[in-house]
Amino acid sequence: MTALLRKSLCALALSVALASAGNAATLVEPTLHLKPQGSGGGRVALTLDACGGQTDTRILSALVENRIPATIFVTGIWLKRNAAGVEIMRAHPDLFELENHGGRHIPAVDTPRKIYGISSAGSADAVQAEVESGAAALGKAGGPAPKWFRGATAQYSPSAIAMIRKLGFKIAGFSVNGDGGSLLGAKATARRIAAAKDGDVIIAHINQPTHAAGEGVVQGLLALKQKGMTFVRLEDAEDVGNDGTTD
Repeated sequence: MTALLRKSLCALALSVALASAGNAATLVEPTLHLKPQGSGGGRVALTLDACGGQTDTRILSALVENRIPATIFVTGIWLKRNAAGVEIMRAHPDLFELENHGGRHIPAVDTPRKIYGISSAGSADAVQAEVESGAAALGKAGGPAPKWFRGATAQYSPSAIAMIRKLGFKIAGFSVNGDGGSLLGAKATARRIAAAKDGDVIIAHINQPTHAAGEGVVQGLLALKQKGMTFVRLEDAEDVGNDGTTD
């Protein structure tokens, strides 16, 4: 083998390795919008993640008292710890749609890595187990079978998205990050949520009762209601998601 040929083969191998590494590093954070209402005060979908922890009764009570519907993405972990919160949600089926946030709150990424400090599923089998165990936990808790899935961190590998869709789930992105993972203060959270426009899908958290963000979630939602905004659950509105997550 000539030196030139060896050099060419090495260069080819390097380019293939770099391309593979680039593909492995690519993650998707899908967006989701409702089809705009185009009249009245507009409409938005409130989605709340219940990852682990406890129930933020500030938010749950405000939703019930103000008749604000929401789609709640619950993990198997949260369901086990929050029977009282689940009972309240189940008692108001006109307000609350419970959907799949995974069995153990593991990112739906089929290559080993960490996202926001959380270890990914790491393989296709592990992604499937996370999705199916979350659905099974919801089944045991009673109520309709879930139709939507949102993974931990809301980031996915493209191949995981394809797998989850084959399992029969739509994947819930969002267009407004209301509380920054429940890490924002009350004022910043309220501002973000109150700024939502017709067709937006809001993400926030209902599992951190000690965080200031929960107070801001309530303030922002009441500000939207005062503006005349209509709230809908994901199952009650036409939606458009990118990256093959809903079509």
